[in-house]
Amino acid sequence: MSGDDDGPLAQRPGKVIAVRAHRPGHPSYYLKPATALTGSDQVVLRPQGCLALGVTARFALVIGERARRVPRAEAFGHLAGLAAALEFTVFDLHAADDGSALRSNGIDGSTPLGPALPAIPADLSGLELSCHVNGELAHRVTAEELAFDFGYLVADLSRTLTLEPGDLILTGGPPRAPLVEPGDRVEVTLTGCPPLRARIRQDPEPLGVPGAQPAFGETERQAAHGPGTLAAETITRLREVSTATVAAQLRQHGVAGHLITGVRPTRPDLRLVGLARTLRCLPLREDVWRLDPAGLDVRARTVEEIAPGEVLVIDARQDPGAGTIGDILALRAAGRGAAGIVTDGPLLAADSFAGLPLPVYHRGGHPAGLEARHVPWESQVAVACGGVLVQPGDVLVGDAEGVLVVPAGLAEEVARSAVEQEAREGFVREQVRAGAGLSGLYPMNTVWTNRFRAGGAEQAG
Repeated sequence: MSGDDDGPLAQRPGKVIAVRAHRPGHPSYYLKPATALTGSDQVVLRPQGCLALGVTARFALVIGERARRVPRAEAFGHLAGLAAALEFTVFDLHAADDGSALRSNGIDGSTPLGPALPAIPADLSGLELSCHVNGELAHRVTAEELAFDFGYLVADLSRTLTLEPGDLILTGGPPRAPLVEPGDRVEVTLTGCPPLRARIRQDPEPLGVPGAQPAFGETERQAAHGPGTLAAETITRLREVSTATVAAQLRQHGVAGHLITGVRPTRPDLRLVGLARTLRCLPLREDVWRLDPAGLDVRARTVEEIAPGEVLVIDARQDPGAGTIGDILALRAAGRGAAGIVTDGPLLAADSFAGLPLPVYHRGGHPAGLEARHVPWESQVAVACGGVLVQPGDVLVGDAEGVLVVPAGLAEEVARSAVEQEAREGFVREQVRAGAGLSGLYPMNTVWTNRFRAGGAEQAG
């Protein structure tokens, strides 16, 4: 199974339990068959007809002593060792077993396992996994960053399951698994262990029938890539045009509800372009306030999960009675590469945002914090912000005049059309300055359109 013939990984586990990477609040798990396990320097096969094979570096916890209803304070002592694992996910098979992940994450040989540390260090501060694809860093995760510590997982699972010696718990990994192709080489290193390596090949045998065939629709695309991605060219175009132009293009595409109302920017000099990461707040009820095992509420956890280029969009029901976010969380979002923040509620201590290098849109300031009016409830769901429906992965575009929501599927076309519209309007201004009348020019008739295009062709030449 691994190179650890005499250590904690010498026996085949009865259970392989994996923690889902995306579930906040409390862990969610799925089971993997033991036949999914393999050792280092092995070939991982991508099934024929499948295009989206993702890879995730995982901490593999090895159970050393039988655990049933173990208190959290004693759970760590039931672990025999720790190893690095690589979990390969075939997203094309995700729909067939949505929830169980049996075939998408359980294919024979799809989970290489490295040698185990003989003992888990008491100090986890230096424990790190790093995953490289073809020599380039794909992702890195530390034990300190995990939403659920090792002891928590053992205690949680042992409430309802008996964990036997040799059982494995896989945890850790990024929210989005990078995709790999046949011919790629993957390597993961765990502090204190030799590298774990795998090579990707195309399965020479067809998947065959009967049974579900590979499918890669929008649900699978989001599972593989996240809610959305923006091409660099699209980002550049949206930064170059005004929100007025983008709004005009959205109306032409039949999207009338796009302007987040009642908000203003802290930094009118900064442009906003990014993908929505949403946070939904509900009205305060004093007996309801949810913290995860790390002591973070849903708002703080959402900030900790924000990815570069994303915009934190807060649905505060347009309630003016409390600040929805302060400068410390905003600084953390900026440090994680956030593109901006949009809230339809006030800011806590709004003056402190003036110096932040981050575009923030808000409804003013308030001296009271979020807990005075709201419970941060859930993230990455559809929300209403400033009277507009915002879905995770929608594109936010903002300037000094306001902020707009562009449906992800329209972003590329809207950006291209907006650039062309501003080029046309620039041409019209030049003609008006030269003394031309508006008739036939604004809007342009066929004659003026041909002149505009001819001028563009001359400039291109």
